[in-house]
Amino acid sequence: MSTQRKLIRNTPEEDAAILRGIAEDPDTYIPSDEEFAQMKPRGGRPKLANPKVSVTIRYDADIIERFRASGEGWQTRMNDALHDWLRTHRLRPSEG
Repeated sequence: MSTQRKLIRNTPEEDAAILRGIAEDPDTYIPSDEEFAQMKPRGGRPKLANPKVSVTIRYDADIIERFRASGEGWQTRMNDALHDWLRTHRLRPSEG
């Protein structure tokens, strides 16, 4: 037996009744095509000046366990630890 829910669509009569209800609602405002085109999307996060970069990397299990054991925010603390390391070590330019 499938556990997936089945979508039951409105009948044309139900759709018409819904649209009539919307049209009769005094608080409903439907913008014109021109007004709609001028609208700006809202929401979402603001763009960051220095966004994070998603990477896939493999660490020893004990390293990850220790950071995770420190609780919420462990990935930020791991990022901070890497920043600390960079402040105290000089990286050689890549050879190529």
